[in-house]
Amino acid sequence: MTYYCNFATVQADLRSGAVTCRQLVDHYLARIDEHQHLNVFTEVYADGARTQADAVDQKLASGTAGRLAGMVIGIKDVLSYKDHGLRAGSRILDKFTAQFTATAIQRLLDDDVIIIGRQNCDEFAMGSSNENSAFGPVRNAADPSRVPGGSSGGSAVAVQAGLCLASIGSDTGGSVRQPAAFCGVVGLKPTYGRISRWGLIAYASSFDCIGPIANTVEDAALLLEIMAGPDDFDSTVSSQPVQAYSQEQLPNRPLRIAYLRDGVESPGIDASIREATQRKLDDLRAAGHTVEPVDLSLLQYLLPTYYILTTAEASSNLSRFDGVRYGYRSQSDASDVSTLDLLSLYKKSRTEGFGAEVRRRILLGTFALSASYYDAYYTKAQQVRRLIRQETERVFEHYDFLLSPTTPTPAFKLGEKTGDPLQMYLADIFTVQANVVGYPAISIPNGSDGDLPIGIQLMAPPFAEGALVALAKEMQKA
Repeated sequence: MTYYCNFATVQADLRSGAVTCRQLVDHYLARIDEHQHLNVFTEVYADGARTQADAVDQKLASGTAGRLAGMVIGIKDVLSYKDHGLRAGSRILDKFTAQFTATAIQRLLDDDVIIIGRQNCDEFAMGSSNENSAFGPVRNAADPSRVPGGSSGGSAVAVQAGLCLASIGSDTGGSVRQPAAFCGVVGLKPTYGRISRWGLIAYASSFDCIGPIANTVEDAALLLEIMAGPDDFDSTVSSQPVQAYSQEQLPNRPLRIAYLRDGVESPGIDASIREATQRKLDDLRAAGHTVEPVDLSLLQYLLPTYYILTTAEASSNLSRFDGVRYGYRSQSDASDVSTLDLLSLYKKSRTEGFGAEVRRRILLGTFALSASYYDAYYTKAQQVRRLIRQETERVFEHYDFLLSPTTPTPAFKLGEKTGDPLQMYLADIFTVQANVVGYPAISIPNGSDGDLPIGIQLMAPPFAEGALVALAKEMQKA
């Protein structure tokens, strides 16, 4: 069967009768079986996907199919899909079944998308390498000894390896864009509040965004277009009108594009990424656009601000996982009823159920929120967040876009950074700004370092996703 890289080709073959949705699903199921060594899917919905495919085939025959008829996707294991397992890559949600479907996922289903399974991820979306999952690490299809990035690593590899046409992930500090860069695919993080978070397991509520991963900018834009919009279940979602992102065009004028000077000149940037980024800047200049360097005076405070605030929010959000109402419950004291007091149950269930990285972040967040240190850490980080937003706003007063590498290095080896959390966190140095300020950003492929993909990132002002994907499309074609 044809190896499909974009939805337009799938639609054309469906119209001509060259393929059916059922054949597409069987094709992807066979590829998933062949690529089990990559550890991408934690659960495959073989029977359900076939049933969905048959129903969509009938709709296509009757002319009543939705815009996504024939698109086979996977969903990250932090998105709720009714009557299906939901684990967030964690032992703490052992045997938990979702009680409702996330708004974003329901909108895709309403337009006849076919969901083939749930995808492995860092536990509770906390990680930059997909090595923190209770299901084991995901492997990069370009080189199985390398990480795929995180936390949506399984979602990125699924697209990279052709195990589905697109994936839906989540992005709290780069978790859609960073793995997209490591895997040579497109990852789109929308403006905060553009897509409802109803049904997304919360990591850090003021940072979390749902975003698509695809082979092409057009497919990512189409998925965003369908998922976006108001939702009565989420008070933080925007009521601004949703544009036809997949049809947006650039203005008929030269663009003003800023690039992060440290993304090109810093000695900490891998030489191959520095050179690939410089080539793209030269191409943009040759196309007639104004391309100028900018410095962010608060760049060194991005990661500290991000990690103080996200761990504080995680400390609060993850308190609901206590081993009492659902999920994993410690059995270590079952033989001695006298020791089974409630506090002991909480402690043991959470210690045994959460992985090391999640425990680390809960402890950091609890410390930052403690009475003695609240003003020194949490309050100060909120103040710095405001200053970072103000500095970013000043940049966009003069420029249409901000460009940078997506990551400072290509994909690193499995286990290479697990012993040094700080080095792991630095993998997000260019992606966290968009989450701290709530702006939209996209990572697109930008060549490779030998066999390892490289990504480049574009950021735009709030709710300028149309212009963002329009420029990304031009750059991807080039």
